[in-house]
Amino acid sequence: MLTFEEKLKIIEAFPELTRKDVSLGRVNFHYEESLHEKKIVVQHLHPNGNGFVFAGHLPKKERGPKGFLNIRDFSEDELKKIIASSLAYLAEPFEEVEEAEDEFADLEGIWIGRDKQELTLVHEDLLWNIYSGINIEECFESPVEAERYLMEERFRKKK
Repeated sequence: MLTFEEKLKIIEAFPELTRKDVSLGRVNFHYEESLHEKKIVVQHLHPNGNGFVFAGHLPKKERGPKGFLNIRDFSEDELKKIIASSLAYLAEPFEEVEEAEDEFADLEGIWIGRDKQELTLVHEDLLWNIYSGINIEECFESPVEAERYLMEERFRKKK
């Protein structure tokens, strides 16, 4: 495991990042040029070596609920790689919402499971919600994640 000082040295080698000292000796690093709302790339790097890197580009199951990945046991190469990929993701412009809506509009509607159970996928505001009747079953930030969930649960789009 890398020490706090070793992690700091690696992170500070990224000139795009701005250091922000926070409470309890912890340090955040911001990417001010981010094209996304998210600016924090490294969060709460603690003197004990624990800390988090934003990984919004990774599948939800690989990151925490707020989009961060724990880097406590990362090697130097792993840390460099995750920071570089986070910066690349945050430097990419958002996809146009209208284009995305058109592209995934056919996903909305009723999906049928093996036991004839019906789930309904609906795009509401910025989320893709899956309903079982009037009850919300799951909620996703992207249509790709919603479709993946339905397929993994062996649901198929009703024709």
